[in-house]
Amino acid sequence: MAVPARTCGAARPGVARTARPRPGPGPRRSASGPARRLWLFLLLLLAAPGASAYSFPQQHTMQHWARRLEQEIDGVMRIFGGVQQLREIYKDNRNLFEVQENEPQKLVEKVAGDIESLLDRKVQALKRLADAAETFQKAHRWQDNIKEEDIMYYDAKADAELDDPESEDVERGSKSSALRLDFVEDPNFKNKVNYSYTAVQIPTDIYKGSTVILNELNWTEALENVFIENRRQDPTLLWQVFGSATGVTRYYPATPWRAPKKIDLYDVRRRPWYIQGASSPKDMVIIVDVSGSVSGLTLKLMKTSVCEMLDTLSDDDYVNVASFNEKAQPVSCFTHLVQANVRNKKVFKEAVQGMVAKGTTGYKAGFEYAFDQLQNSNITRANCNKMIMMFTDGGEDRVQDVFEKYNWPNRTVRVFTFSVGQHNYDVTPLQWMACTNKGYYFEIPSIGAIRINTQEYLDVLGRPMVLAGKEAKQVQWTNVYEDALGLGLVVTGTLPVFNLTQDGPGEKKNQLILGVMGIDVALNDIKRLTPNYTVRVHLHTYPPQVSQREPVTLDFLDAELEDENKEEIRRSMIDGNKGHKQIRTLVKSLDERYIDEVTRNYTWVPIRSTNYSLGLVLPPYSTFYLQANLSDQILQVKCLLGSLDPTALSSSPSPLFLPPHPYPREYCKDLNASDNNTEFLKTFIELMEKVTPDSKQCNNFLLHNLILDTGITQQLVERVWRDQDLNTYSLLAVFAATDGGITRVFPNKAAEDWTENPEPFNASFYRRSLDNHGYIFKPLHQDTLLRPLELENNTAVGILVSTAVELSLSGRTLRPAVVGVKLDLEAWAEKFKVLASNRTHQDQPQKQCGPNSHCEMDCEVNNEDLLCVLIDDGGFLVLSNQNHQWDQIGRFFSEVDANLMLALYNNSFYTRKESYDYQAACAPQPTGNLGAAPRGVFVPTIADFLNLAWWTSAAAWSLFQQLLYGLVYHSWFQADPAEAEGSPETRESSCIMKQTQYYFGSVNASYNAIIDCGNCSRLFHAQRLTNTNLLFVVAEKPLCSQCEAGRLLQKETHSDGPEQCELVQRPRYRRGPHICFDYNATEDTSDCGRGASFPPSLGVLISLQLLLLLGLPPRPQPQVQARVASHRF
Repeated sequence: MAVPARTCGAARPGVARTARPRPGPGPRRSASGPARRLWLFLLLLLAAPGASAYSFPQQHTMQHWARRLEQEIDGVMRIFGGVQQLREIYKDNRNLFEVQENEPQKLVEKVAGDIESLLDRKVQALKRLADAAETFQKAHRWQDNIKEEDIMYYDAKADAELDDPESEDVERGSKSSALRLDFVEDPNFKNKVNYSYTAVQIPTDIYKGSTVILNELNWTEALENVFIENRRQDPTLLWQVFGSATGVTRYYPATPWRAPKKIDLYDVRRRPWYIQGASSPKDMVIIVDVSGSVSGLTLKLMKTSVCEMLDTLSDDDYVNVASFNEKAQPVSCFTHLVQANVRNKKVFKEAVQGMVAKGTTGYKAGFEYAFDQLQNSNITRANCNKMIMMFTDGGEDRVQDVFEKYNWPNRTVRVFTFSVGQHNYDVTPLQWMACTNKGYYFEIPSIGAIRINTQEYLDVLGRPMVLAGKEAKQVQWTNVYEDALGLGLVVTGTLPVFNLTQDGPGEKKNQLILGVMGIDVALNDIKRLTPNYTVRVHLHTYPPQVSQREPVTLDFLDAELEDENKEEIRRSMIDGNKGHKQIRTLVKSLDERYIDEVTRNYTWVPIRSTNYSLGLVLPPYSTFYLQANLSDQILQVKCLLGSLDPTALSSSPSPLFLPPHPYPREYCKDLNASDNNTEFLKTFIELMEKVTPDSKQCNNFLLHNLILDTGITQQLVERVWRDQDLNTYSLLAVFAATDGGITRVFPNKAAEDWTENPEPFNASFYRRSLDNHGYIFKPLHQDTLLRPLELENNTAVGILVSTAVELSLSGRTLRPAVVGVKLDLEAWAEKFKVLASNRTHQDQPQKQCGPNSHCEMDCEVNNEDLLCVLIDDGGFLVLSNQNHQWDQIGRFFSEVDANLMLALYNNSFYTRKESYDYQAACAPQPTGNLGAAPRGVFVPTIADFLNLAWWTSAAAWSLFQQLLYGLVYHSWFQADPAEAEGSPETRESSCIMKQTQYYFGSVNASYNAIIDCGNCSRLFHAQRLTNTNLLFVVAEKPLCSQCEAGRLLQKETHSDGPEQCELVQRPRYRRGPHICFDYNATEDTSDCGRGASFPPSLGVLISLQLLLLLGLPPRPQPQVQARVASHRF
């Protein structure tokens, strides 16, 4: 038998038709025209005379193979799947259940009401706490001579500091009378707690022995009894927290602080819940002086200060950053105010690092730019507090004409000025700018002053709120974020606490905000109020605890695949409206490998007394559901539960899998959790022997439906599975999963290898079967290559095929179960070859192509020349006629044959969807070898050291202040590589991952095409298999490496996300606050900052420098830290 010679540059004989080109990656060339078809025909005629010749199979031949594949799949599923038989079983047991209807509007309104009641209880506790705090502080007598030993409290960081020999208290010796407490594990808090005491956390950069802090600890101690009483009235309360404006956090119940392995930079005043509660939303423009005088250390301080300032903003705020000298220009691509979300702030922080000092100072240019930004009304913004933050090293110009033009006489824009670095400039103009524009003047002489001075502007913004009194006492609820104490994902209710003291009779009212009171509500507590198992509603999940400096919030349109309909729904929810809309949309599968086009019903209502809206997403097949009615059948329970007996698992023909407890299904309160299915079944049986399914300890709906499905699936075993020989059809297992929570696998041996999620609703095959019609194939998900099918270890690899069981009862349609089979990959790969060949069955001998005859290639005889594969709707390889590809089953097909997958994509067999996971958790990235130099610190040259004048300069003094600060807070000077290598910190960090999914395109027809790439070409045929999610592809095997094209990517990849500069040009709709506290006619603006420098004397400076040279670091003086903390009073 001779085959025509095949070389690069010559297409092989066959029949082709023009492929439809479409945009896509990789080379695109039109398929063959009439000339090419004539050339291919001539090649056929040139076949060697007298020898047999094989040609590429005709289209009708491949269509015949496709029909055989369809019939084989359908026949197996009809015999073993048991769809029809299960329908009959449900009908035979019609007296054991009722069909109930989900009414979306009533459901969502009920859940919204339940959430409102849950949150209202927290609101009442918040109000009691805030009122008590104001009363206690007003009655408190300030003590100038208070000492550490006078205060008894539990320092939450004490245990961690004792373990750290370099900590401040260990070096200095703590003088406070710190309590030592015993703790008990509490599952509600996921932590060890003490209900008799509160705990105190003080930021690392605040001296806990200062007079301000000690007085704060003194009066807040009285809150302990209020915390305890709140818990007595509402035992479901979680963390109750008072965040003080001084930085002190007092929380209840007491628990040790979860300090990170690196330096602890936690400051309550920078948490999103505190920022939201302490002031109204902000429109902020930051302008940075980059004139020539700002260089070296001063410029570094400014860059760090801007980044720290950005961290004081939340998602409710809007911001832009510009640099100025003679002219002003934005530091980034953002030309207007943008939302201060994490991604936009990252752009700013990176851009700020590129600022370069040059030119002369032009305050006028900087302020005119800032005012123009704030007056732009054609953009989305906060529309509340407006402010300009200017960072400079100093100057003489007061730019009074600019303020007269833009801001006077109403002074609607506050101006905050920051004098950065050590210099001898007159700061009076900077003070004047701030004082005449209702702002504040700050000095940042060194790195140690940055954090505290870039957040204290919040006190000024809080003045109108304090003066508004009760009107401003409004509870606000935050976005979802991760609790710092390990509670997981929470929302926090916040309420500001005001200073009600007066300096004397007839004096003006105090304008200071004391802090913010907060109470956490765990997201899981809200989830429990949703009827997951009657409506099959899917709540978006979030990553496990990750290490992230700032919580990443998630927009509704980022949680789902965005489209116009969802934009409309989102806007309506933001506006507090209620509504209902049925849409056709794309959804990701649970394993995020597939995209399905589905119908969804969206229903939404506002949650009263909050800024939340609740949305319910209901698939059409969940309009109705089964509710077991076993009230007259309780005596049958033990019979139904007989198949649950864990002692019989080894001999049971069809073991059961139940969802783990308590999540996602809480059957009974006393049912202990276990990840081991056998242990859980045993515990379940033991509990059922003690209580009846109607016990108040149990969820009757869940438990009765579980019992019903146990009995129904047992009948499926007896009627269909028990007497079938699975080996006849090369099956490893048959299975059924039900809405009641049962997963039953037959036979017992197959159950031992079952790896799918025991909760059906969290299993990808189950959800995809419900969302699609026909038979859904799911190959093994491979992250690594299998060793030749792992057959050497006697481990058979299987492919799941599942389909939904659809019932029609009294005109109502529902899908209460999914059934399926598990194919033996090796056996079905052989069967696949036969079905796509000229043989009718496996026992028939292979047909040979005789002399002087012309034959078509098939997938069995010509597997060395012909590639035949089944690919699923996600582009993953399911079956192949190539034995060497069997260990690649489950891989994205582009990793198997990039050239062919690209052709399928370019010919519209597949399309793709790209999206971003903004809350992904990634492993820590290794840092490069950056040496051991401190981060962001000015390093003098040798010439500086040899210059006597330098030793008395402001730069030398500023450097010394940083070194002095670093002796206590060494993280400022710790080298990044040392941190990475020496720290046992292993927690993942928040990151963005780009996801790409492929799904079937618009082509449903069957046709041939040519992959034409230069000197090489390949014929291929592709056809969808009816009633499945499979694509049947037959192609010539590639001969030339030149045919390798660009590879389509499907795996998740690290990403910076979409281009932010383009996204901000299409901002998403946001609604401003319904009430804004940015102005009060009685506000006293006389307290606007006068500066508090720490001038060095020449003698002291020389002495300190000598100490440094001799390696004798001086001890920091507490008064320095106390001075920083006390200026607010």
